[in-house]
Amino acid sequence: MKTSYKVLIVGAGPIGIACALECKKNNWDYVVVEKGALTNSLFNYPKNMTFFSTSEKLEIDDIPFISNNPKPNRDEALEYYRRVASSNTLNIHLYEEVTAIKKLESYFEVKTSKNIYNVEKVVIASGFYDIPQLLNVPGEGLEKVTHYYNEAHPYAMQDVVVVGASNSSVDAALEIWRKGGNVTMVIRGSEIGERVKYWVRPDIINRIKEGSITAYYNSDVLNITEKDITIRTPKGEISFTNDFVVALTGYRPNFKFLTDAGIDLSNDKAQLPEYDPKTMETNVSGLYLAGVICGGTETHKWFIENSRIHAKLIAEHILKSGS
Repeated sequence: MKTSYKVLIVGAGPIGIACALECKKNNWDYVVVEKGALTNSLFNYPKNMTFFSTSEKLEIDDIPFISNNPKPNRDEALEYYRRVASSNTLNIHLYEEVTAIKKLESYFEVKTSKNIYNVEKVVIASGFYDIPQLLNVPGEGLEKVTHYYNEAHPYAMQDVVVVGASNSSVDAALEIWRKGGNVTMVIRGSEIGERVKYWVRPDIINRIKEGSITAYYNSDVLNITEKDITIRTPKGEISFTNDFVVALTGYRPNFKFLTDAGIDLSNDKAQLPEYDPKTMETNVSGLYLAGVICGGTETHKWFIENSRIHAKLIAEHILKSGS
């Protein structure tokens, strides 16, 4: 198997695919390495998820994204990016995890679960969806607790606590309630998140006001058992019967993977990786970042429509560097 390339791209999400397209246009020898399925993060989104962005803002390399809806859904996006990858015969290795990136004198040694590659340049476009932000409470490891939400059917006729007030939390709460689940939301802040999709936010607020969905604001989960849950509210601790906990409290990049590769992080809560926004090159020469991973813990700042430009910035810098 071939193991020497000019460019290795970590992650076969939309931005990783965009980087591969730039490599192909420049006739560079490249490979994309992805630890899961193609566009693995999108694949793990809820089945009924609708994007905030319109289809043209999700397009990469000016390849048209035709949607049947004003805003495309998960399945349409999966099909679009699959067609882009397959029709352009991109060199993508799926189900192969990159475990280490080491800068040597004139090249990078990239270790994966299947191979060791020697490459000139590395682009990390691995996203942030793999490591959930934990509640760090007793009982979080129980089978009834999940940090990912796929669909509502398993929660029909069940007492379900949804933790969080982001888009994913609100979507889950509404879908589960509409499928006959008894939904209680535990929200750390004083209101539903301001970044919740504008056509969904009034819906959840009205369901809470009418009492269809119970919401505890300024509250936290304290303890989870097989049969119940205890939360802390402004009025004191409350325990009640519970079948499932859907803790959609966000996700974070694999910071250890970045620092092990030599990338410096900001010494604050954001843990922003160091890179030049004009070139996307990190403090490690020849090692680039692309996509949402650039935002550190501030995962809401970068998304497909405003980070797809990263691929062109990286390609331009590699061309100018003359290597």
